This record gives sequence, C-alpha cells and structure tokens, in this order.
Amino acid sequence: MRKDNNIYVIGHKNPDTDSICSAICYSYLKNATKVHPEHIYVPMRAGELNEETQFVLNYFGVKEPDLMTDGATQVKQIEIHEIPGVKDTITVKRAWELMKEEGVVTLPIVDEENYLAGVITVSDIAESYMDSHDNTVLSQAGARYKDIADTLDGQVVVGNENDCFEDGRVMIGTFHPDMMGNYIRESDLIITGNRTEDQLFAIDVNASCLVLGLSAGDKLSNTIKRIAAETGTVVINSPHDTYTIARLINQAIPVKHLMTKNCMFFNSLDKLDDIKEIMRNTRHRDYPVLNEERKYIGTISRRNLIGAGKKRMILVDHNEKTQAVDNIDETEIMEIIDHHRLGNLETMAPLLFRNQPVGCTATIIYQIYNERGMEIEKWVAGLLMSAVISDTLLFRSPTCTEVDIAAAKALAEIAGVEDLEEYAQEMFSAASDLEGKTAEEIFHQDFKEFMINKIPFGVGQINAMSKKNLQSIKECLMTILEEKRGILGCQMIFFMLTNILEESTELIFCGENAKELVESAFGVNASENSAILPGIVSRKKQLIPAFVTAIQEE
Repeated sequence: MRKDNNIYVIGHKNPDTDSICSAICYSYLKNATKVHPEHIYVPMRAGELNEETQFVLNYFGVKEPDLMTDGATQVKQIEIHEIPGVKDTITVKRAWELMKEEGVVTLPIVDEENYLAGVITVSDIAESYMDSHDNTVLSQAGARYKDIADTLDGQVVVGNENDCFEDGRVMIGTFHPDMMGNYIRESDLIITGNRTEDQLFAIDVNASCLVLGLSAGDKLSNTIKRIAAETGTVVINSPHDTYTIARLINQAIPVKHLMTKNCMFFNSLDKLDDIKEIMRNTRHRDYPVLNEERKYIGTISRRNLIGAGKKRMILVDHNEKTQAVDNIDETEIMEIIDHHRLGNLETMAPLLFRNQPVGCTATIIYQIYNERGMEIEKWVAGLLMSAVISDTLLFRSPTCTEVDIAAAKALAEIAGVEDLEEYAQEMFSAASDLEGKTAEEIFHQDFKEFMINKIPFGVGQINAMSKKNLQSIKECLMTILEEKRGILGCQMIFFMLTNILEESTELIFCGENAKELVESAFGVNASENSAILPGIVSRKKQLIPAFVTAIQEE
C-alpha cells in the first residue's frame, strides 16, 4: 500500500550547481502550478554538495535538498501500521485486550526510550495456557499484586499493591483446614472463598497472598484484615468464584516473561525487494519497523506490500544510468529535463523528455517558467542564474549559447545581481577553496562515469581561478587516482583541472591506454600522467566528444 505521494526531482551523482539548482527550481514550479495537486514535488540531491553550490544556496538563503542515493522503494515509503509499542510490565490479559482492540496478533514491546525489547504474539499467549502445568509461574514472573487484582477485576484490600509475588505457588484452599495443612506452604498464594477458618489458616501458615472469591453481599471481616496486616499477608478481593479466579490468574503474568526477545524486525530504510524475500522464508504475521535511530515506529505485514508502488522521479541534468542514483531501474521515471547527449536509460512507459542543445539545464527551466507565464521569484532567479554561470564558466565554455547568455542576464536582473563578473568570481573562488577537504572529497566533488563501446571510464572536473589552487589540487588528487580507478571498476580515469581565466585545462589521468587516448583525441604529447589542453574547458562539449571519436576510430 503506497504511503509516499511524493515525486522526487533529482540530479546526478556528485551533483554540481546546475543539477541542484535545477532540481530545487523545477520542484517549486511543479508545486506552484498544481497541475497534479495530489502530488508533492520534492527536490533531492544524489550526493554531497560542493563548495560552489553551497555558496550559491547560502547567498540566496535556500535550504539544501535532502540526500537520496538509492532509487529502490524503502519501507518508509509504504503504509506502516502505527500500533503503539507497550512496556514489558503490562499483563498478558492487557496485551490480549490490546490485540483485540487493534485487530492484530503481534504486540511490540518497547523500553522507556521506545527501543524495541521484543514482541509477544497470540501464539505465545496460547502456548503459555496450553503448557500451564507449573503453579510457580506467577511468582517466577514476579507479578505485581495490583496486576493480579486488576486481572481478577478485584482490588488489593490489605498490603502494598505495588509489591510483587516473588516466591511460592498458586494453590486452591477450599478444603477443611485440617486437609489444607497437607499441601499449603509458607509464601504460597492461596485462592479461597468466604469461609473465615480457611482464611485464618492461610494467614497462619504465612501465605504471601490471599485471593478471596467473594460473592455480592459478602464482606471481609475487619478481624481478617487486621491479622493479615499484622502478618504481612496481602489480601485481594475478587467478585469471581474460585474456578474463574484459578482460570484467569495466570493472565496477570507480565509479558516480559513470555515475549520473544531476539525477534525479527525491519528498518525504515530497508528495500522492499529485500524484505519480500525474508517474509517469504519466515512465517510471522507482523514485523516491527525501526526508524533510522533504531527506535520502534510500527509494524508491517505481507498485506502492506500489496500495491506498494515504485519511487516516482523526475531526472534533471542527466539521462545516463551510470550517473543516476543506484537502482534507478526500480523507479518510475516521470520526466527528464536535460542538456547532455542521450544516454542509456530505459523506461517502461513513455514520458516527457525535454533535451535541448544549450549550456545548462537551468536555462531550460527558465524557459519553462516563461512558457507557463509564471512570475520568477528573486531566489529562484538567483539559483537559475548561478547554475548558468557555473555550467558555462561565465559564458566562456563552448557549450554556451546565446540563449544561455540571455537567460543569465535576465535572471540576474530579477535576482538583483548588478555585476555578473564580480558575482561569478566570488562563486568560482568558493569552488576552488578546498582547504580542509580530503582527496576523497575533492575527487567526488564533480565526477561522472561513462561507458563508450563497452569501455568504462570516469571524468572529474575542478574549476579554479588561479594556477596555484590547481597545482595544490593536482598534488592531492594524484595520490588517489589509481586507487579510485580500482574501486570504481573503471578502465581509465581522467580529471580536468580547468583554469577559468586562461580557458585551458591540465588533464591528469591513469589507467590502461589513458595516455594513448588523450594523445589520439587531442593531438598532443602527454607526459606519463598529464597533458595540457589549451582552449579545452568543457567536459560535455569538448572532452567527451573527442574521446568518443577517438575510441570509435580505433
């Protein structure tokens, strides 16, 4: 059963400014137009933000999207039976009543902080009755006298109701006192009727508790109360007869005595495909669900999986499977808005696919705002403008078109940015300020994987305003390139260190045939692990097409 009515708008892994800003602004547009008011469009990110994007969001006061790295449907996306957890001190009788009220056969047991302690099921209760041959089970369980009285619809009339029955047996004391002496022992709990001599005998042998089945009109004498109080015998009155009391009394056992402690449970982040297999191989009716803090939040059963839908997603700024969130095949893709070459994503049904040869996805989003006749708010304009500046390197990239330039200038006016050059320098400076970042973090700041002619390779890019920044980044990255190649399973890895002001790139690389590919694609003499590429600043428009041509020619 589907609970999640969201449609997630998300960019590619290792997101750049365009993918984040486009996701935020397109979600806002979709919610504002209310074409499908039953849906909520939610911007998400598929990786950690880089410094440039963080600068943009901070500049315009916009919260970063939540993280989503996996497209598989999770437990938290389906209906969960929010049955409250109960404490392990409640009685079996109360547990049974709660099961009937909730229409369930399983009750989760939780501690004071709502962490799962175990479960009790109808089967546990039934089994306890079928195997109830031990007359010490009530004392073994340490049942409170108050709970015993409540279970018997009675009350504690002598003694401390919060004390526990901790030693002795449950015995019936309805015979003549001379005969009772043969089997009644000290500390036993004695069930008896309204005969004074039976009650006095039980008190005299130091019974822990006296349970009296008193019919309407019967009254416990003050003498019995006084003597019981003096000897420390707890006295409980019940309106039921002796037989009924004997039948009901074991229901006063606290559930902790019967519950299963090492029980099977699921986490709200677990994938449905994984738990289906577990459910298929186990026979439980209901399974507790824990949240990300491992606290209990409800239960699910097989029926909850019926009709559970896939995550619904809109992809922006990518259409390649290798760049999408994990398990993208398990999602329902509703739309794609992109400006890259066609990738290898396949869908089960037709969808809206808008792909334009412009320098930035944000330019397309800007066009959609205008086509819908929507007023663009200042913060939206600021985000879209920043994305265009980022992707086109302030119009220096060969991917930049006149459409991008016109969009950026119009958006800057709405956003109140008077000097695009000055703003761009601030933004790019933030991007190249990687102080305190590890080589791993720098590597994944803007890295994408590709597959051409069954050759897997990856290309990262860092833009900076100075040679000094790029040199320190190079020294950092060279220490992990080969390691990352092995981890990612790429044949080759390339990293573009792009000088925005000089409009050139130093390309560092590793892997089999990487040097030969660079020389073939760009007609340069490369060193063992790097090459200078004047005029090359765009991964999408210049580097990847050159690689594709060189690989296909070989």
